[in-house]
Amino acid sequence: MKKLNLVIAFGFIILLSAFTIYNTNWKIDDNFNIRFVGTKVEGHFEKFKGKVVFDENELATSKFSLVAEVESIATGNFLKNYHAKSDKWFDAEKYPNISFTSSKFSKTTKGYEVVGLLNIHGVEKEITIPFTFTNAIFKGNFSVNRLDYRIGTMEGMSKKVSNEIKIDFSVPVTRSK
Repeated sequence: MKKLNLVIAFGFIILLSAFTIYNTNWKIDDNFNIRFVGTKVEGHFEKFKGKVVFDENELATSKFSLVAEVESIATGNFLKNYHAKSDKWFDAEKYPNISFTSSKFSKTTKGYEVVGLLNIHGVEKEITIPFTFTNAIFKGNFSVNRLDYRIGTMEGMSKKVSNEIKIDFSVPVTRSK
């Protein structure tokens, strides 16, 4: 009888684990917004995808693996788009993606923080991104120094663009099946 109870308990734990995993997977909706702003530059990325596993009660099992396609940069100006994709800036041909892979999540007084590796233009740096998660929408903002990622220079017209670029994001998600 003890063996039967143990088997039933083990089966119940596996069943609950399956539901926990199911409830933490999210699909990124098409109406996301990844916007960047700096002096003399602003725009957004039109193509963004990734894997989102997030559970507010199980931060240790949460994971982000996200990608924005450099070719999808949209500044509202054809020439700026062309220059942004060129080898003097993002070099979309050589570095087609901007990626972020999480390593740790934590709860804060204002929401959450995720620590991970941001890879831009072949340069990978650890960053911390604060965010909120309300009504199945991830929202937050952070800044990057473009020169840390070898984006542009401080020569010629490039020096008119601010070093610090602010990124604002709003990423609605739906439960993945």
